[in-house]
Amino acid sequence: MKNNHFLKTMIAVSCLSLLLISPYMVFAEKPNESNIGNTCGSSSVGSGGLVNPLGVCSIPQAIGVVLKYILGIVGSLALAMFVYGGLIWMTSMGNAENVRKGRDVLIWSTIGLVIIFGSYALVTFVLQIGS
Repeated sequence: MKNNHFLKTMIAVSCLSLLLISPYMVFAEKPNESNIGNTCGSSSVGSGGLVNPLGVCSIPQAIGVVLKYILGIVGSLALAMFVYGGLIWMTSMGNAENVRKGRDVLIWSTIGLVIIFGSYALVTFVLQIGS
């Protein structure tokens, strides 16, 4: 019981330390100040116009940026489901129902990941043909 409490305390301290230290990693690289004020089609700094915060100049590029973020989120969710399915399977202690449940979670998360990456490949292909 004491060992379990110690383990929980160490995990909590590690997570808290990671959350407190990680914002300082943002300042590891200096910002690129040469692109401030750039607009699409203009290479001179301070030429007027609107500042483009996305860094894209066309709709296909914007869709690509959005898809990149969505794939990052979906990949994180798939990793969480793999961990969950693996934990269910490993902690089943021979219970056939829990083994089946863990295996099903792993199978369905793999199928979902294949579908997501297939749709990404299809959208990327269509956008490359259209541009």
